[in-house]
Amino acid sequence: MKIVICGISGFVGSALKAHFTARGDDVISLSVRTDMSIKSIAKKLEGCDALINLAGANILGRWTSAYKNVLRQSRLETTDKLTKALKYATNPPKVLLNASAVGIYDNLHKHDEGSQHFENDFLSTLVQDWEKTAMSASEEEIRVCLLRFGVVYGKNGGAMAKMLPPFKLGLGGKMGSGDQMISWIHLDDLVRIFSFLIDQPRLYGIFNATSPHPISNADQTKAMGAILHRPTCMDMPSWLVKLIFGEGSSVILDSKEVYPTRLLEAGFEFTYPTFEEAMREIVTNV
Repeated sequence: MKIVICGISGFVGSALKAHFTARGDDVISLSVRTDMSIKSIAKKLEGCDALINLAGANILGRWTSAYKNVLRQSRLETTDKLTKALKYATNPPKVLLNASAVGIYDNLHKHDEGSQHFENDFLSTLVQDWEKTAMSASEEEIRVCLLRFGVVYGKNGGAMAKMLPPFKLGLGGKMGSGDQMISWIHLDDLVRIFSFLIDQPRLYGIFNATSPHPISNADQTKAMGAILHRPTCMDMPSWLVKLIFGEGSSVILDSKEVYPTRLLEAGFEFTYPTFEEAMREIVTNV
């Protein structure tokens, strides 16, 4: 297959490139710049089998007004250009796999893909707009899969790269109350989900790219301490998290209990369904 990846240099994109290259696919990197024409993007997409869109600035940070604009522009403008290029191409990819986020959901309910309980905040609105833009590609009879990522854990990058150092020093602890649910996924399983969806032509629409076993922040903290054999008493109160991240603290403190119902029903099997299994793999030889 010929697979185009937009956002290939990131944590997930690099893993996808390695995976598809190893299985013999032709992987093409696409960087959508503001000065690129729709026609030039369409040329890159001609004759390819799949387009994976991971473009977007890091959501974890202090959400100033300027950074909010960066978060929106990096997702919506890039995705809009890609979908327009798909319509322009004579022989476009058969499937668009677009990254999304569990931040679309509210903090009160348990969610599968059928949930319409969305949060009323900046992140949820951004994700809804992002998904709507990506879904416009379906007007050209292109199969669209929207992957709502949980927190991605893996070796040598992502969220775990920031979490592990303090925990290894015995400075780890829960964030806020610790009651908030974390919907997460191991990087290896996320990569396999992309591969699974590409190879299953009847699957389309929304997929929660999360482990089937979400975990509370407090239980995650205990598990990390037990696996690393370190104390976990350096809790960070909610007020301090909010002081550091401002409105962006919602990414850390909000509760998202999300389940990958459609993937499980389609027959996908997780290699690391529990946090303990994922954590033990991550810390091996690190």
